[in-house]
Amino acid sequence: MTSNTETAVTTQVHRVYIKATPQAVWDAITKPEWTEKYGYGGRSVYDLRPGGPYIAYTSQAMRDMGSPDVAIDGEVIESDPPRRLVLTWRMVMDEGTKAEGFTRITYELEEMAGVTKLTLIHDLSGAPNLSLLLSGGMEQMGAGGGWPWVLSDLKSLLETGTSFING
Repeated sequence: MTSNTETAVTTQVHRVYIKATPQAVWDAITKPEWTEKYGYGGRSVYDLRPGGPYIAYTSQAMRDMGSPDVAIDGEVIESDPPRRLVLTWRMVMDEGTKAEGFTRITYELEEMAGVTKLTLIHDLSGAPNLSLLLSGGMEQMGAGGGWPWVLSDLKSLLETGTSFING
């Protein structure tokens, strides 16, 4: 039996409002030439057909520090450009998070009064280490700020042309 408290801990919902069109936000999420410009700087490759693979590569800086080539893998479940993207998501660059298995991410994009409301829903059931990492809970230990950091950087890039990593 799952309690409401457990659900609140295992499902993270992050929302950001970006002064850009839904198509521009969609492209920044799904096109490799955009994905390497924000967040952790790795190139992501999607086959946007249901059942298609999703692979996020580590950045050169991460590889220089000993990270493997692939950070995340998964599979596209649903793709409705530029409104909704659902995929499985597994961090494979760390054996502990890899062992937690696949989680599920849903991106929802909605145009509202000249901005795009981007909602990221990450179901992290059975993945407590990944949940802590992606919440930003390990930021003080040098593990990055998780989804809040990535989405803030995406917003900065689309609104100003500059991100944290290439600023």
